[in-house]
Amino acid sequence: MTRIKLNVDGVRYDDDVEPRTLLVQHLRDRIGKVGTVVGCDTSNCGACTVLLDGVSVKSCSVLAVQADGKAVTTIEGLAEPGGALHPVQRAFHERHALQCGYCTPGMIMASVSLLADNPDPTDAEIREGLEGNLCRCTGYQNIVRAVHDAAAAMADGGGAAPPQVPAQAAPEQREVAV
Repeated sequence: MTRIKLNVDGVRYDDDVEPRTLLVQHLRDRIGKVGTVVGCDTSNCGACTVLLDGVSVKSCSVLAVQADGKAVTTIEGLAEPGGALHPVQRAFHERHALQCGYCTPGMIMASVSLLADNPDPTDAEIREGLEGNLCRCTGYQNIVRAVHDAAAAMADGGGAAPPQVPAQAAPEQREVAV
C-alpha cells in the first residue's frame, strides 16, 4: 500500500492505495465520485476524463499514485459555488449535446480543458480538441455547438473554468477508510 494525498473537487483525501489502482477506480470506488464513468477500460472512449491540475486526462490511464499531491476536478466538482452549472454544463444541457449521456461527463471535462487553452475555438479546433472522446449517439454537431455557446458565455463573463486549489491551500480534509 502507498499513502497518497489528493485534492478532489476542493476536498483533501488522504488514503492508502495499492500501487496498481487506477485513478478512475479510486475516484469511483473509494471516494464516491461516480460521475466519472468507466466506458471502455482501454483509454479509447474518454468517458472517464477528469482534470488533473487543470489538464484533462483519461483517469483510466492514470494510476492513483501518479495523482499524489495533485488537484482533481470531476464532473461533480465542476458546478459553481451555490450549485449553478458551469457554462459548459449549461450549454450541453441547452443544446441537447447528449443522447444516452454516458460520454457526457468526459466530453464536458475535455471541453472545459479545451476552452481553458483556447477560449475561442473554431469548429475544427473543437473537433480536434475532443477527438479522444467518443460519442456513439449524437454525431457531434450539438456538442460542437455547445462548446461554441459555452465559449461565448465565458467570454461574456458567464463563468469560467473551475479554479484550481493551490498546493498551499488548506481545503477540507477527509481520511478515506479502508
